[in-house]
Amino acid sequence: MMTGAEHLDYQVFKGLQRPLEFLGFQGRYIYWAAGTAGGAIVAFIIGYVAIGFVAALILCTAVLAFGGVMTFLKQRKGLHSKNEEKGVFVLRRTREF
Repeated sequence: MMTGAEHLDYQVFKGLQRPLEFLGFQGRYIYWAAGTAGGAIVAFIIGYVAIGFVAALILCTAVLAFGGVMTFLKQRKGLHSKNEEKGVFVLRRTREF
């Protein structure tokens, strides 16, 4: 039986405020990369059944290239990227008092 003075020390994980990272992908882009890999596998299977092996490899490469480029471009903008609207916006009142 332990008394109040005899408590155990636990190490605290210091990276709690940092985003999840796996193989260079951060946060939500891990799912984007997994979706790209899954889509490439599905595209290969469909291409192989429908057309043939060479066409399936080309289709798989195209899906991986497009998904990889989009993932890296979006990740470069940041985890909390939002739509960036440029220009001058004029707002008018909808109702006068």
